[in-house]
Amino acid sequence: MSARLRRGRGFTLLELVVVLVILGTLAALVGPRLVGHSSEARMTAAKTQIELFRQGIETFRMHMGRYPTTQEGLEALQVAPANSSNWRGPYLTKGVPKDPWGNAYAYRCPGEQGRDYDLVSFGADAQPGGSGEAADIVSWQ
Repeated sequence: MSARLRRGRGFTLLELVVVLVILGTLAALVGPRLVGHSSEARMTAAKTQIELFRQGIETFRMHMGRYPTTQEGLEALQVAPANSSNWRGPYLTKGVPKDPWGNAYAYRCPGEQGRDYDLVSFGADAQPGGSGEAADIVSWQ
């Protein structure tokens, strides 16, 4: 069998090693950048969800004449609370989602420091405070 026919059947070990080195180098360069964008994307998603909650909460207030209580929570945007004849929801198109890190949003009404309500995602660490991806994402900022 000629060398030409053998060569057409597959890759040599050297060619495979070169391709793997190139792929490894690309992964080492691009991987950290994608991870950084992943955390930014989660924080942006949490801000967007909080804004959607705010719209639902304000519509609830227009119909009901009050904000959902802390006990009713965000579920009041999806399911009518007891004795709520003016409720015209659901005020969210889908159910109440978890934050991008898989934790429940914290809702409190009345809010602290004179706010009508507080709505918070505690970030990646699910604890108050923090910085970077662990920073709190709040409705009043």
